[in-house]
Amino acid sequence: MTPLDILIMAAGKGTRMKSRTPKVLQRLAGRPLLHHVLDQAAHLQARSAIVITGHGAIEVEASTAIAASTAGTFDIKFVRQEPQLGTGHAVQQTVPHLTDDGTAVVLSGDVPLTQPDTLRALVQAGAATGALAGAGAASGGLALLTVTLPDPTGYGRIVRNAEGAVQGIVEHKDATDAQRAITEVYSGIMAVPSRLLKPWLARLTNNNAQGEYYLTDIVAMAVADGVPVVAHRITDALQVAGVNSPLQLAELERAHQLRQARALMEQGVRLADPARFDVRDDARTGARGEVLCGQDVEIDVNCVFTGRVELGEGVSIGAHCCIANARIAAGAVIHPYTHIDGEKAGATVGEGALIGPFARLRPGAQLGREVHIGNFVEVKNSTLADGAKANHLAYLGDATVGERVNYGAGSITANYDGANKHRTVIEADVHVGSNCVLVAPVTIGAGGTVGGGSTITKSTAPGALSVARGKQVSIADWQRPKKQPKA
Repeated sequence: MTPLDILIMAAGKGTRMKSRTPKVLQRLAGRPLLHHVLDQAAHLQARSAIVITGHGAIEVEASTAIAASTAGTFDIKFVRQEPQLGTGHAVQQTVPHLTDDGTAVVLSGDVPLTQPDTLRALVQAGAATGALAGAGAASGGLALLTVTLPDPTGYGRIVRNAEGAVQGIVEHKDATDAQRAITEVYSGIMAVPSRLLKPWLARLTNNNAQGEYYLTDIVAMAVADGVPVVAHRITDALQVAGVNSPLQLAELERAHQLRQARALMEQGVRLADPARFDVRDDARTGARGEVLCGQDVEIDVNCVFTGRVELGEGVSIGAHCCIANARIAAGAVIHPYTHIDGEKAGATVGEGALIGPFARLRPGAQLGREVHIGNFVEVKNSTLADGAKANHLAYLGDATVGERVNYGAGSITANYDGANKHRTVIEADVHVGSNCVLVAPVTIGAGGTVGGGSTITKSTAPGALSVARGKQVSIADWQRPKKQPKA
């Protein structure tokens, strides 16, 4: 297979975004647009990706280098386009990095949702066309990705002859009225043998309404040189939709999310409203957004899933939940407004557990079967064994909690001494009363009871009742202070 070099145009300023962040670093589904495009290099098993930068080049290159190092399957290179003099001028900057044995695939850094299968078909179409033309074009012809749009305003039109063969691309501003009536447009994506591309780039001129060097002019050059040109037409406009404004970004986000929602519903997931559902990549961990669901999963409105989330059979997710990097086992119920964020450590919820509403599970929360975590309870880096309960207004941090523990309202584990974290162990069948402070490191012995309002600083024996609070004093007929009248 001919080696592929992916050329990504990412130099534009994106003035209409009205943002200090370069356009290609605006986020779609939690990840920069350019990172979505960069994924194609990995999917296509490309030899290299050459990113053409300009506006915000330092920021764009730094972000892209990190993403490419995570993918780790291709060489990443950067070239600068300064000043920006058009798409042809942009691709001209890549010439020193192109070798004649490869095929260049040109992509746009603000077109994030092109599918790998579409690009593979494009490359294959170019190769097949070249092969049909004979040995002289054995490396392939020029392949253009096109789409028919009801409103093609702003796009380059595909011009064909009477036999239907592609003759060229006319940019919107240079098109006649008759040409503007054409609805088949160029997507900005092409595949072309590098040995053909380089001399065509050298012949580009800026004799047009924009005074720019158009990459699309190479189509007419290919026709004049007898090189086969094929238009690989698709019907899915979302795959070639670009982003130029916050409105377009929001529209593309919703279209992308609706696709993910539909895919889940086709698997049998019940979504209360597919228009109010989000799956996002996790920029912190690099985890790609995916929701893996068992049978009979129900998800209410306005839920956001980040990174990898697994939902077992019969799981119910209430409205307005945010769940990231977590595994929720069969039959668990996540009540509304619950926040679960496993980050890199992950979070797990056992079978039949009840979580929320308004609960927070932080990284390292590992909950067993039938665990109850109620409203305004926070759990961090803690393990709760089967049947443990913390139903109200409590904090469990760096704790190991045994089976059937009942943890009272307002109680906390004081796990931080100002310098280091320490662990609290609460053994099986312990009852912790309300408003208790367990000062780590400490162990509460199995079957023990901690009286409400106690501050426990020493480990307790199994079965013991531990009370550590001031003695109650009551003064009869005590008069409250009275406010003095103003002078």
